[in-house]
Amino acid sequence: MARRNLVIAGSVLAVVVLYAVLVPWVAGVDDRVTDFAQARQAPSAEHLFGTDSAGRDLFVRIASGIRTSLVVALLCALLATVIGVVVGTAAGFWGGWPDRIIMRSTDAVNALPHLLLGIVIVAMFRGSLLAIVLSIALTHWTQVARIIRSEILSLRQRPFIDAAVLAGASRRQVAVRHLVPATAPQAMIAVVLLLPHAVWHESTLSFLGFGLPPHEPSLGTLLEEARSSLLLGGWWTLVFPAAVLVVVTLAVAFAGQALRKVITPPQPSELRL
Repeated sequence: MARRNLVIAGSVLAVVVLYAVLVPWVAGVDDRVTDFAQARQAPSAEHLFGTDSAGRDLFVRIASGIRTSLVVALLCALLATVIGVVVGTAAGFWGGWPDRIIMRSTDAVNALPHLLLGIVIVAMFRGSLLAIVLSIALTHWTQVARIIRSEILSLRQRPFIDAAVLAGASRRQVAVRHLVPATAPQAMIAVVLLLPHAVWHESTLSFLGFGLPPHEPSLGTLLEEARSSLLLGGWWTLVFPAAVLVVVTLAVAFAGQALRKVITPPQPSELRL
């Protein structure tokens, strides 16, 4: 069942990625160029998803928006996972009072409102891609750290760790050569599971006007632009970007859950993202 779900979700995600990559290239047009003579045209054979308030083709612009949102989400997920792996490994490996301090600090970060903290970070560097990536990554590493810590605590009891210590390996060598590589499957799953969260947060920040500049298409900026058109009857400017956002996040989420079940069968006490 898990493998079948992975194939289905992966196929949907592959179609979305091909759409995002191929459509702007095949269209051969700059989706940032305005043409007010074509503004707010309903979906038709010429414009499958209609046009926005500036006359730009939404079919092409949504494809560019998917590409931007996925790239930003991937960067956020990778950075959050790296931070989580480092923190979780340090806590699980050292144990004792360092573990308590690290995990209480992790709890403090996790207790902060993620969206509010993200808005504060992005507001200081409006329109900065780096600020968006940092605002999402710095608020989403905590659950990864918990999972990696749990995995490290389990790995420390394995015979191959005792064998490495008896063979003369230092603490750093045990951590770098044995513990961290052994957490690679969990880290890979964490990246996939964080992707839909990152997509939603980027879209939310852009929708609120704190994300990417309006001329840079992303799923969030397209939804933000749809607000004015919706009042004038341009329902398609909201429906199509919103539908694509839902499809992308659901496909990534289902793919991540299926991948997790394939790689690591669920345990009763396993922490979940």
